[in-house]
Amino acid sequence: MDAPVQTAATALGAPVERREGREKVTGTARYAAEQPAPGRAHAWPVPASIARGRVTAIDTAAALDVPGVLAVLTHENAPKLSEPEDPTLAVLRDSRVPHRGWLVALVVGETLEAARAGAATVRVDYAVEDHDVTLTTTHPEAYAPEQANGGYPGSREHGDPEGAFASAQVRIDADYRVPPLHNHPMEPHATTAEWHDGRLTVHTSTQGSTVVRSVLAQLFGLPEDQVTVRAEHVGGGFGSKGTPRPDVVLAAMAARHTGRPVTLALPRRFLPSVVGHRAPTLHRLRLGAHPDGQLTSLIHEVTTHTSRVKEFVEQAAVPARVMYAAPDSRTAHRVAPLDVPTPSWMRAPGEAPGMYALESAMDELAGELGMDPVELRIVNEPGTEPDSGKPFSSRHLVECLREGARRFRWAERDPRPRSRAEGPLLVGSGVAAAVYPVMTQPSTAAARALPDGTFLVRINATDIGTGARTVLTQIAADALAVPVGRVRTEVGSSELPPASLAGGSSGTASWGWAVHEACARLAERLAEGPLPAEGLEVRADTAGRADADSPFARHAFGAHFAEVAVDTVTGETRVRRLLGVYAAGHILNARTARSQFVGGMTMGLGMALTEGSTMDAAFGDFTESDLAAYHVPTHADVPDIEAHWIDEDDSRLNPMGSKGIGEIGIVGTAAAIGNAVFHATGVRLRELPLTPDRVLGGLRAGDSS
Repeated sequence: MDAPVQTAATALGAPVERREGREKVTGTARYAAEQPAPGRAHAWPVPASIARGRVTAIDTAAALDVPGVLAVLTHENAPKLSEPEDPTLAVLRDSRVPHRGWLVALVVGETLEAARAGAATVRVDYAVEDHDVTLTTTHPEAYAPEQANGGYPGSREHGDPEGAFASAQVRIDADYRVPPLHNHPMEPHATTAEWHDGRLTVHTSTQGSTVVRSVLAQLFGLPEDQVTVRAEHVGGGFGSKGTPRPDVVLAAMAARHTGRPVTLALPRRFLPSVVGHRAPTLHRLRLGAHPDGQLTSLIHEVTTHTSRVKEFVEQAAVPARVMYAAPDSRTAHRVAPLDVPTPSWMRAPGEAPGMYALESAMDELAGELGMDPVELRIVNEPGTEPDSGKPFSSRHLVECLREGARRFRWAERDPRPRSRAEGPLLVGSGVAAAVYPVMTQPSTAAARALPDGTFLVRINATDIGTGARTVLTQIAADALAVPVGRVRTEVGSSELPPASLAGGSSGTASWGWAVHEACARLAERLAEGPLPAEGLEVRADTAGRADADSPFARHAFGAHFAEVAVDTVTGETRVRRLLGVYAAGHILNARTARSQFVGGMTMGLGMALTEGSTMDAAFGDFTESDLAAYHVPTHADVPDIEAHWIDEDDSRLNPMGSKGIGEIGIVGTAAAIGNAVFHATGVRLRELPLTPDRVLGGLRAGDSS
């Protein structure tokens, strides 16, 4: 059934159905590995089986004898490329092995089966070196980085936090641990590459094809106009597709080597080693407060790991610089370079693990004070951003907490831990706050009025499943003052006007700014006179404005509430209710926004209860490398989940007044669930995920104490 036609007056905020929804549900939407490519060959990579060392010999004879195998690429015969700016893309360049899973060969076959069979016969000899993959807070190589991810200073200090903590009347000093986490998008990292007359065309699963084109042009020594990168449909990324990964480089190399189109879809079990992961974070939180709950000292120290290939520092202490009014504070990171795969972005990098620790500590402080945890957060509401001193462009966290408490019936809660039992089940509820920064990046859009009365908007945005096509169409319709049905939007190709990547919850704000300006200018031009026979096109570029520093601190905020039931026999924790209330600017599409909030909350539930990875110290490998071992939530795990919002009127953001919504849903969820488990059981567990064995161990220790 067709969606009702939206008028210009209702375009923004309306629950418009996804423009590409029918294609996706009928299977006609083409993803990177499904593109038509006559003569296509398939590739399968060979990962290193040691944790550190170098390749001394590769025997490819058996692989080349496999029927259907066309070629085997190694560092000895692969096309030589320019040195990449991102060293994680320096594949098949030399004999080094910086971590287990580093790709040391690529087998190309007539079929996927032939390539896979050939890869299984490749024999690699290594010179093995000692390795170290174990993160500790006292690791001898750990250092204080100048910056963390996002360009944030590695450490910040105000006043005398140690002195203020020592003299505080009420103190919390606690350690929290978040394990490595993996992105695992539904569509694996995949590329189909083809060369024709010296031009390279790739269809790849990426969050930003503008960046992929620039990287490929640099690596292969081509002008950018000889590289075309398309990402028409992308089946999720969660940060792991934010920049090019080895699949796009290897597919292009193999296509050049064989002279045929080549498709490479990375096997899922290889993803944790080559496309990034959320690095483990070890947190120490110290909070000092007056008896009335006012914070006097906040100290958040984080230790994390990075690879020896490239520095990446999870900015987990940064959210504490935004949240609460503590006059004396220190937030600091330390990072240990280990023989591990390079960590990278995963949905809400920094904010998700950092707020888990901070909001857990705030819950502990509330318990120590005998104070309602909602009221504790409200008491510490700052007038300006604590770290920068800037005024907030808008901050409605208190309203989110109040509205969430009302909807959740928080006032009916007995605050005493372990006060509600249903047979062997202990039931509890918890709360946590959430924050995510507002970011915009320069983008360019073109808007064209066509003779038939319709409009075409073109921008190299990437729709990674968020509904970007749809909301950009709504923004255009609003600026043009026409119904949504008269606007068509093209995205996902480097042949379109360049745009920033879909990351940091900045996509809609960045692309929408450019689309709004192009359409507003087009509307002005159309008002000046009749439309030319060939139509009329206007372009807008937001460079210098979208990325300009603001005199205001700009963030989205939210409040998460959770109710859990903990089985004292099995240790299983079931989340009965999840509620999120957000203040994220003007919501541009109620339908897709709710989907994003709920998706983030579901991912946070996984972070709290089921998702976790461990690094095997002896083998230097992640032991949970596929969906059989790395457990993501299913529908049965999320029986009742609600997302609501307070529509903000904030003119200091962008022309639409919008903030990013893709990541804030995950930020406070794990802490809310962990706090609910404590309320249910009276046992504080400080290491995620809260698996049955950990819960049972905590219950037994609590019962025996």
